[in-house]
Amino acid sequence: MTTPELIIKVEEALEEIRPFLQNDGGDIALVSIVDEKIVNVQLKGACVGCSINQMTLKSGVEMTIKKYAPQIERVVSISQ
Repeated sequence: MTTPELIIKVEEALEEIRPFLQNDGGDIALVSIVDEKIVNVQLKGACVGCSINQMTLKSGVEMTIKKYAPQIERVVSISQ
């Protein structure tokens, strides 16, 4: 079970990166956290079809989340 503190830290990280995504017409949402190690997110808007979204995910989102929650090992984009 994921602790409320970890969820808050991940949400704070997403809030830090969200304005950059929104400037390009996109957004991001937390879907789930698996075993307190893997964060599943959903990219929205312009981020869905963007050709560099995997680079954004790794270099921007994952790095920011790890800054707030170092125990996170990986961030995965899922589609719903």
